[in-house]
Amino acid sequence: MKRTLSKLACGVAVCAIMTGAGVASAADSSVEVLHWWTSGGEASALNVLKEDLESNGVSWKDMPVAGGGGEQAMTVLRARVTAGNAPTAVQMLGFDIQDWAAEGALADLNSVAAKEGWDDVVPAALQRFAKHDGKWISAPVNVHSTNWVWANKKIFDELGIAQPASWDELVAALDKIKAAGYTAVAHGGQAWQDATIFDAVVMSVGGPDLYKKAFVDLDPAALGSDQMKEAFDRMATLRSYVDDNFSGRDWNLASAMVIEGKAGVQFMGDWAKGEFLKANLKPGEDFLCFRFPDTQGTVTFNSDQFAMFSIGEEGRDAQVKLASSIMAPSFQSAFNVVKGSVPARTDVSDEAFDACGKKGMKELAEANASGKLFGSMAHGHASPAAVKNSIYDVVTAHFNGEFDSAEAVEELVSAVEGAQ
Repeated sequence: MKRTLSKLACGVAVCAIMTGAGVASAADSSVEVLHWWTSGGEASALNVLKEDLESNGVSWKDMPVAGGGGEQAMTVLRARVTAGNAPTAVQMLGFDIQDWAAEGALADLNSVAAKEGWDDVVPAALQRFAKHDGKWISAPVNVHSTNWVWANKKIFDELGIAQPASWDELVAALDKIKAAGYTAVAHGGQAWQDATIFDAVVMSVGGPDLYKKAFVDLDPAALGSDQMKEAFDRMATLRSYVDDNFSGRDWNLASAMVIEGKAGVQFMGDWAKGEFLKANLKPGEDFLCFRFPDTQGTVTFNSDQFAMFSIGEEGRDAQVKLASSIMAPSFQSAFNVVKGSVPARTDVSDEAFDACGKKGMKELAEANASGKLFGSMAHGHASPAAVKNSIYDVVTAHFNGEFDSAEAVEELVSAVEGAQ
């Protein structure tokens, strides 16, 4: 019933857009942009886009909605669109883009995409979400990979910890950090953060085969397998290294714990690097970046994209300029250097990027070439929102001790089945 009501609400929303009822005026020289980039590092990166756009004669009307996973922003968006007052452009992820496109709510960007040759430079894995029925309906601004570990180098050096390459080595490292009186794992108890770790843990247990079968194919046998139970067992182990005050903590505050030398590691996507850079820390000198142990060679990703809503011809010129600015190679480099992510284009030089950025670009290219590039379940790039949210519920309930691992596996199979 929830899904039916959601589709009905979207249908009403699209009617409001198409009739123009209540749509706020959008002058040719301005864009109103809804996004959730509100942390220090994210805000710095966003300023690069604002300044680039303003240099092209388009002013920026900011509409930030705090919340690292974007759920709050999507709630605000639905209310705005239902009221017939769609923003010019909206930051979106994965299946959310496709859902709005299926409702006929998004503008066609094919003309600017064809003129600038987007088809030739954007990886197919990103085009899967940026195009609908053969038409470009969003402009990808970056590629974030999610299976990263961020570590305080001073703590690692103090305790003589080498970069862990396996699960057993990771557990040994966390034991040392905890025994020394530090918080071993900096974490925020929010569903999307729990799921981000689960993404990496499942990949570490069963590799690409389990990951694809479970989160892309939604295979009940994979979801209910002994390997999935092992993944939940590992999540329970990691829970033992989190501090008592983790519940509800925003991701960037968890990053700050590592930055300030209060915690050893954080398992988080590469947007975390923006926080380290904002604090004037340098990779290799002050902090370490490496793949979650046993996931080396594989990349799970999400891609922030800006979708343009069909708001009428009065805002079309500004939307095209925004899309063109986002896709310009110079902007893709400048923005992603600050954001911590890597460009959504394959033809951008890594010259301006730091050691972690160069590593991220190299590993992304290798994973793409080897078929080991997978959309992140936790960030809406593996399965539709209803399925993703059902997985969230089980993962978070288990992490908070409501289920043991065997019960969690049973709940996971049932939840995914019910969400389809």
